Amino acid sequence: MPDLLLELRSEEIPARMQRKAAGDLKKLVTDALVEAGLTYEGAREYWTPRRLTLDIRGLTARSADQREEIKGPSTKAPEQAIQGFLRKAGLDSVEEAQVASDPKKGDFYVAVISKPGRAAEEIIADVMPGIIRSFPWPKSMRSGAASAPKGMRFNGIDGKGSESLRWVRPLQSIVCMFGPEHDETQIIPFEVDGITASNVTYGHRFHAPEAITVRRFDDYVASLEKAKVMLDAERRKDVILHDAKDLTFANGLDLVEDEGLLEEVSGLVEWPHVLMGAFEEDYLQIPAEIIRLTIKTNQKCFVTRPQGVTEGLSNHFILISNIEAKDGGKEIIHGNGKVVRARLSDAKHFWTRDQGNLPDLETLKASADKFGLDLSKPLDQRMAKLDALNVTFHAKLGTQGARVERIRALAKQIAGVVGAEETLVDRAVVLAKADLRTEAVGEFPELQGLMGRKYAGIQGEDASVAAAIEDHYKPQGPSDRVPEDKVAIAVALADKLDTLVGFWAIDEKPTGSKDPYALRRAALGVVRIMLERKVRLPLLSVFKDADLLSFFHDRLKVYLRDMGARHDIIDAVLTPDADDLLLVARRAEALTAFITSEDGKNLLAGTKRATQLLAAEEKKGTVVADAVSPDLLKLDAEQALYAAITSATSEAAAAVKSEDFRSAMEALSKLRGPVDTFFEAVLVNDEDPAVRANRLALLKAIREATGTVADFSKISG
Repeated sequence: MPDLLLELRSEEIPARMQRKAAGDLKKLVTDALVEAGLTYEGAREYWTPRRLTLDIRGLTARSADQREEIKGPSTKAPEQAIQGFLRKAGLDSVEEAQVASDPKKGDFYVAVISKPGRAAEEIIADVMPGIIRSFPWPKSMRSGAASAPKGMRFNGIDGKGSESLRWVRPLQSIVCMFGPEHDETQIIPFEVDGITASNVTYGHRFHAPEAITVRRFDDYVASLEKAKVMLDAERRKDVILHDAKDLTFANGLDLVEDEGLLEEVSGLVEWPHVLMGAFEEDYLQIPAEIIRLTIKTNQKCFVTRPQGVTEGLSNHFILISNIEAKDGGKEIIHGNGKVVRARLSDAKHFWTRDQGNLPDLETLKASADKFGLDLSKPLDQRMAKLDALNVTFHAKLGTQGARVERIRALAKQIAGVVGAEETLVDRAVVLAKADLRTEAVGEFPELQGLMGRKYAGIQGEDASVAAAIEDHYKPQGPSDRVPEDKVAIAVALADKLDTLVGFWAIDEKPTGSKDPYALRRAALGVVRIMLERKVRLPLLSVFKDADLLSFFHDRLKVYLRDMGARHDIIDAVLTPDADDLLLVARRAEALTAFITSEDGKNLLAGTKRATQLLAAEEKKGTVVADAVSPDLLKLDAEQALYAAITSATSEAAAAVKSEDFRSAMEALSKLRGPVDTFFEAVLVNDEDPAVRANRLALLKAIREATGTVADFSKISG
């Protein structure tokens, strides 16, 4: 079966777009081919900074013939109906239709439409221009001949005076080769914006700019390799990582690995060449996080550290060149070093200035008094400045200063719940947002919190306060760590709860996949802190919004399911007004363990039998007594069941009160025997209405007793 090679070569594609674009190309092409009636054995996409490539193997040579029957009206139908049928079927006259018979309805027209299969080459040439023209780039630009005025020429092509192709960067050539693995292949020469698909591509723009003629994927890859283009992005990543590790090890250093940066730099080069540069050791006085971000953000370089060291950095960095320089890379290293030193000089300036006094301290006294700030301390000054400038948090939620006041009040309430020292919590809150006014965070927003912690340590803040300044943003995702210090826990909860309550108040809730204020992440952060740090905080003491509580329930369900809990067990323990999330999680954990045991199976079976019968009678409107009347219990089985319910309810209630849910379930599981005996010996629907109502009240008592632990009707099985 034949294979298809497709290459779209352009000027540099931004690294962040390459992987997705290659995946989009694969999906668009394969979907279009399948929709047109072709099948294939496998497809793989590739990308470099200058090309998207698709290799499709085992493509069928043509689509299958199709035969479709369109049932029409009766042969006696009005002319108008017959004409409508002909138009629908694409027939010119009724003589082109066939006549079929139905024993009941008589004769009717049938149109038999035969569509012969199409050659794969024809289908490919048909679908590709549309895919290229409508390609879903997040950002694109116009270029090419189509938009040039008629009579003018663009790159040797006559202008057409129409709208040109939109592509991420100007598209330069297209390769489209089709054919069997071992025989001759052919070009499928479709045209897009004056560019006709061919069998010609080009290698590395500096090392091998000459034209390369290709036939199929294997010789295409080999030819590119000779022309200094490594097509496979994963191989480029592997080469970069291993060469960087080898080079650092040879120099007595360790590479500080960075998967995101590795992905990015592999998308910046077609022929990676790993080099090492250096900067003055004086710059190592700057925090390692600033050095790393400066070098990463501005020069796309990796940092290193001395071998065996887990913190701190060395003054050497790893850069990735797209050129195999004749001088061994000396000029490239020199040029990158100059830029790195300039950026580090700026960073050192930010770091130093942030530790100094602001020039307008006299204007900050009112804000300092409001928050109890000490204007002799640099971080306090920045918080006072943040408040004095009335920096907006959100148009409908006021300033950052107003937000800090709200968090402050909420954190005071939470401090007692988590057992944190109130004065430290208050100090951490008033300094938590101060680093937003530092120059380091202004340059690198991702350092907010971390820089606050460092500046807090320099000015002598308590270690718990400094830790809380950094950790109050955490966790910022499902894999991020959760704060451990009690002060940090209190501030982190207050910060996230204020965000959620505030945005709920102004009706800015997540909708569908849209969540611009990351409210789902904030709620999940609250859930993780409460469950992983064992915090008992009744949420309805913080807010009274049932809709917001339901939002927390959704996040709790996601978290518990990720932890392995069954959805039916979560539903069984989660009531609409449950605001103690830790208690819900403990119930779910206990029920999960219990329901698989023999006692658990017995409890579930007995309870379901009783509650299902009760529910059926309630649905019919059968009278159920408000309470069980012992005087109406005539049979031994019903008397035994009543005694068992009374005993189990008492034991279970005591266990639930002490939050020993497993013991509560074990107490209730003793009902299984009396319940089975009851159903064997007792007819619930007695002829005497009073006896019937009393026996149904016994079943209701079972439901109420088990309901103190979970809603067993929601458990499957």
